[in-house]
Amino acid sequence: MPKPRKALVSLDTTPYYHCVSRCVRRAFLCGVDQLTGRSYEHRRGWIEQRLLALPRAFAIDIAAYTVMHNHTHVVLFVDTERAARWPQRTVIEHWHKLFNGTVLSQRFLNDELLSKDELTLLEEQVACWRERLQSVSWFMRCLNETIARQANAEDGCTGRFWEGRFKCQALLDEAALVACMAYVDLNPVRAGMADSPESSEYTSIRRRILSAEKQASTLKGSRATQPTELQPFVGYPRTPMPKGLPFRIADYLELVDWTGRIIRDDKRGAIPSDLPPILDRLNLDPKGWLDMTHSFESRFSSLVGRVDQIYAACEKLGQRWAHGIRACRQLLTT
Repeated sequence: MPKPRKALVSLDTTPYYHCVSRCVRRAFLCGVDQLTGRSYEHRRGWIEQRLLALPRAFAIDIAAYTVMHNHTHVVLFVDTERAARWPQRTVIEHWHKLFNGTVLSQRFLNDELLSKDELTLLEEQVACWRERLQSVSWFMRCLNETIARQANAEDGCTGRFWEGRFKCQALLDEAALVACMAYVDLNPVRAGMADSPESSEYTSIRRRILSAEKQASTLKGSRATQPTELQPFVGYPRTPMPKGLPFRIADYLELVDWTGRIIRDDKRGAIPSDLPPILDRLNLDPKGWLDMTHSFESRFSSLVGRVDQIYAACEKLGQRWAHGIRACRQLLTT
């Protein structure tokens, strides 16, 4: 029986979540329908465009994403501190990027005079919107609902487009985060849709590589820039620690390339001696790493991280235990 989102998402436990949405129809979401020969490939662009636009409204950043033929992956970072700092007007402006709002919110933005009771009611609405703008569920709703409406309009039909609510996994530590990101970025390579990460269309890894290459071609010797639509890499943990992914982008790109080559060449047992340094820092076994990045979604359940992190998360969520704890003990506990 599926668990309610409140039993899976606890922002006090972790700000990182891996979400997966799958198409319900027989025809692929974005590929070529073998029966009719009709191509739906352009829908991958719809999803990517909508996905990269949503962080401009939400207090949520995208760490990684991949748009496959019949499902999508996205790793999200919920920035509760940023949402808490937003003044009332900013919350309303961000909400209006998604919805029309109410008569009161529209009057407020037009600088019309509101009564005391109207201001009180508006404050209640703003408090509700502030929570929604940092909600994984509302983010995925604004993504999936829009795409479903566009696809139904194009197909001239009604009914479900996605098989149900999205699958959600909480990423409790750095090892779980980087393994999940690599799993997401390498989905097309593993599925045989692309030969390398840089040729994987509609993925975050390709966007990051192209951004780095563009910078390198224009300003040789300078530090590579990162795409503004994605959460940046800020280097290894230090004090003070800027907000972003706690890894060096060069190390992550090297790690994904190293992993992708092994998966693509079907040589999972042949581990090169020159391991990416990020594996040493996180104390991850190379063979265990390849196992995780090949089957992350199936090996782990709703909570992913070291066993002590899972126990702490279960206590906060009011759970006695969690599925997938054996795999976490084998692969992520140092």
